[in-house]
Amino acid sequence: MAGRGIVLGLKGVLAAPASEVPLTGPRAAAVALVLRESAASFDVLLIERAERIGDPWSGHIALPGGRAEPGDADLSATAERETLEEVGLDLARAAERLGRLSDWEPVRGMPVAVRPFVYLLTAEAALRPNAEVREAFWVPIDPLLRGQWASTYRHTHGDRQYDFPAWDIDGRVVWGLTYRVLGEFFRRYNAVSAQR
Repeated sequence: MAGRGIVLGLKGVLAAPASEVPLTGPRAAAVALVLRESAASFDVLLIERAERIGDPWSGHIALPGGRAEPGDADLSATAERETLEEVGLDLARAAERLGRLSDWEPVRGMPVAVRPFVYLLTAEAALRPNAEVREAFWVPIDPLLRGQWASTYRHTHGDRQYDFPAWDIDGRVVWGLTYRVLGEFFRRYNAVSAQR
């Protein structure tokens, strides 16, 4: 197992303010970066979004999450509700919230701001993707940390092409917002690991 020392260290570097500050974007959203302990380290939960007309993130590899709804008590409740809806994982019952990361906006200028929350599974839980999710899967973080799957994603917008850093995990390309959120988490994780 990865060890309780790493988990405690992560809780320290992911500590959130006592109250959440409203996001500045016109639409607020939240995602859940869900970890589970493995023999060597941790795995992270990723989803492949279903192909849907009109969905700007159609087919993308992502973290579970979505837009806030009026009934959500706060953005962590949004992340938990969306994770339950999208993959059938009840974070309130099966996980411990370790903290949160910085707020992010998608690279394509979509009118939404996203707050990521980090959770650690404390109980085994089956994944049951809904119609919005083509597949839910666990990825070991060690190859990502080592740069083993480092790649580039070429995005075409109008008549221009842009290259973004990415990971290619057996044909599943992680780029954009998900790449940046995971990158921030890995920087904090490395800081904790270096002290152990």
